[in-house]
Amino acid sequence: MLDYCRVALRARALLDAEHALQSFVKTSGSVGLHVIVPLNAQHRYADTKPFAREVAARLAAEDPARVTDRARRPDRAGRVLVDWLGNDASRSTVAAYSLRATDLPTVSTPITWEEVERALADSNAEPLRFTAPHVVRRLNANGDPLAPALTMRQRLSR
Repeated sequence: MLDYCRVALRARALLDAEHALQSFVKTSGSVGLHVIVPLNAQHRYADTKPFAREVAARLAAEDPARVTDRARRPDRAGRVLVDWLGNDASRSTVAAYSLRATDLPTVSTPITWEEVERALADSNAEPLRFTAPHVVRRLNANGDPLAPALTMRQRLSR
């Protein structure tokens, strides 16, 4: 999971510095992290998919030993997949706060970038794993880290 943290933080930096886009992060509830870029202006998959492809290719080119943008299992063995293919009308991503069917049922949970940074600094990703009771306590104590995404306005540059 720490490799996912490294790649997510790099994606955040690239989106911010080169595209002036604010991003959010959530756990998948299984393996990995999802970087979310809210686009509350109208964009079509014809806009978002090439953009996501470009970001994925860039991240893979920067660190090909640890990152890939190739979805085929043999091509991604031992590396973090930056899954740009999820930006397609025929694909879906687990929604935030969805309970996952794992041995220990975990929840796809919005987290803060500070939590990702702390997990990496501490070399401990266990705090990024959440069960349903834990998520309810988090929401009651801290609110929803994704709430600002509902009102922010940003768009892809042409």
